[in-house]
Amino acid sequence: MLIRRPDDMPASEITDERLYLSRREWLRDAGITLAALSPVAGCLRPRNEDVVAALGADDEITPYDKATTYNNFYEFGTGKDDPSRNAGSLRTRPWTVEVSGLVNKPATWDLGDLLKGLTRYERVYRMRCVEAWSMVIPWNGIQLKDLIDRLEPLGSARFVSFTTLHDPAQMPGQRSPILRWPYVEALRLDEARHSLTMLATGMYGRDLPNQNGAPLRLVVPWKYGFKGGKSIVKIHFSERQPATTWNIAIPGEYGFYANVNPEVDHPRWSQARERRIGEFFKRPTLPFNGYAEEVASLYAGMDLRRNY
Repeated sequence: MLIRRPDDMPASEITDERLYLSRREWLRDAGITLAALSPVAGCLRPRNEDVVAALGADDEITPYDKATTYNNFYEFGTGKDDPSRNAGSLRTRPWTVEVSGLVNKPATWDLGDLLKGLTRYERVYRMRCVEAWSMVIPWNGIQLKDLIDRLEPLGSARFVSFTTLHDPAQMPGQRSPILRWPYVEALRLDEARHSLTMLATGMYGRDLPNQNGAPLRLVVPWKYGFKGGKSIVKIHFSERQPATTWNIAIPGEYGFYANVNPEVDHPRWSQARERRIGEFFKRPTLPFNGYAEEVASLYAGMDLRRNY
């Protein structure tokens, strides 16, 4: 039987057999490398028992070379390979994060001080792009709720937003007016405090690469990837829902919530199926990206077609 590659599948999405890592093999090695190579290893305590979260038997780890060369990071260009080609100009040391708004501890923090003493987690998450491609990536970092507890938001705070560095000299994509810069994403505070929500400082047991959002990025695995703000320099707590970059740019296509939902199509393509990077054929998209049991209760009573 002759099996043909689909016409719309670029060769770059086909995994080299020698690079196709099994989850079990990666986890065996991760316990050795993560503690040694984390960018804030001296500040965070490891929790290796939390490596896997709600994965299926067919959720193979995406090879590192695919996860770091096929990206959306418009600050470095709109092509999928632009971030890996252009992000070398980003300087991630030293790095500070401004905390502001409805919070008891507003300050500008050195990144190491901001995360010092917080528990580090290693977790493997499915990640789904609104463009209907997906990956499975091992992240290491902290639970966002641990940082929120440290910062002590006021009782009136209901949302938290994350702002990406704005520096066109380092980020050539920002020289284009394709989006309103700087890039801003946000969550409801209960979403931010959920145990699955992470601030990642690394992946695959290594420092977070520049093209993947170094040195600090948001990871919310039940939402489309554009919710994951990268290279974060500001965290702001507010009472009102903040404006976010893609929702400002194209509100009819990119909603505030951005929960993975196979029943709500993008205006220009279906979200019912997805192609896992490295696979030939598409697979069904799972509600909440497969994390419905953990997160669906956050949206009880909401119309998820209107609140997309």
